[in-house]
Amino acid sequence: MMQVSLEALITSGKQGTHLISMQTDTVPALACRPDAAAMIYAAKQRSFSKPLILMVSHPDDLWGYVQQNHPAFELWQQVASKYWPGAITLVLPASDRLPHAVNPTNPTTIGLRVPNCAIARHILHHTGPLATTSVNRSGHPPLETIETINKEFPDVLTLSPQELAQWKYPPSNLAHLSSDTEENAPEASFGTPSTVIAWTDNGWNIIRQGSVSFPQTNAPPASS
Repeated sequence: MMQVSLEALITSGKQGTHLISMQTDTVPALACRPDAAAMIYAAKQRSFSKPLILMVSHPDDLWGYVQQNHPAFELWQQVASKYWPGAITLVLPASDRLPHAVNPTNPTTIGLRVPNCAIARHILHHTGPLATTSVNRSGHPPLETIETINKEFPDVLTLSPQELAQWKYPPSNLAHLSSDTEENAPEASFGTPSTVIAWTDNGWNIIRQGSVSFPQTNAPPASS
C-alpha cells in the first residue's frame, strides 16, 4: 500500500518514478508521464495495440499533440469547447509531438481528455499531460476504490484518505481551474468510463458510448 500526500503524488507524476492513481469524473485513472507509458502496459499486462489517453487540466495543453493544420481542426475545438472538461475522449490525428509510447502500434492518432474533476485537474496542472487509462488488469473491470487499487496494484501511488477528504469540497483558491466547470460540463456518471469518439474522413465515429451521451446528430461529415 503506497498512500502518499498530494505533493508526493504530483512529484512522482512529474518525475515519472512511479505509476500514480487519481480520482476523475468517471473511474479512477492509472497515470504516468507520457514518455514512461511502458510502465502502464507492464502493470496492466495490456496489449500494445490498445492506446492510452492523454489527460490534461486545460484544452490548450492538448492541441500541440494533434494536427493543427487539419481542415477539421476548428470543428474539433468546437466539440472540445462543448464537452470539456468532461467525460468525453476525442481520438484525433496526432502530430509528431506524440510520444510513441502512448500509442505504440499506431502513433498517427491520439486520445485526449480534460476531466471534470477538481483534484485531477489540480494534479494535471502541476504535472503536465499524463498518459492514462483505467486501473485494472487488462480484460478485468475498472477498480473504483483506493482500497482495491492498493490491494491489486501495491506499487501504484494513491492519495491518502486525509488528502482526499480535503477535496470533498474543492479549495476555492484554485485560480488555474475554470470557475464554470461544474455549470457547463455535460452531466457524467461516476463509475462509468468516458465516451470515446474518433474523427474519421466521414466525421465522428462513436467508439464507446460511455458516461456522456454523444448523439450521431453531432457527427457532421468532414465535407460539410
